[in-house]
Amino acid sequence: MFTSQPIGFVNSPYKDASEIPKGLGAKHEADGVLKILPEFEPGLTDIEGFSHLIVIWEFDRSHGFELLGTPPSDNRPHGVFATRSPRRPNPIGLTIVELRRREGIDLHVRGVDMLHRTPILDIKPYLSSIPSERLRRGWLAEAEARQRG
Repeated sequence: MFTSQPIGFVNSPYKDASEIPKGLGAKHEADGVLKILPEFEPGLTDIEGFSHLIVIWEFDRSHGFELLGTPPSDNRPHGVFATRSPRRPNPIGLTIVELRRREGIDLHVRGVDMLHRTPILDIKPYLSSIPSERLRRGWLAEAEARQRG
């Protein structure tokens, strides 16, 4: 086990979880800033060359967990590991954002789905060699089809 240490905090327009778009067709297009702590600035060297970033963060305001739950995008229960629920055994979130620009220790991004002042645990450049036609969306695709149907 390890003890996590925030490398920064999210500056987000969302102050309450109810404000974050959820469910089928939810768009995550909000702008925000990943405010990295000054001691981690050298770790941002060359990050500007990437269009998208994976942000690993902590669900710091979520308590407890449920192994089965019914997400807002479906009326059927699913396992927590098949959803993006904040109620997880380890309260870790992952979001892919578009890097718009860097200003010193501030990374201006689009696509935040975190609350204001959420602790950031790590950032990695988004790299994928999986062609979109090979990606499967599991139960979410089935729920979308039922909604259209």
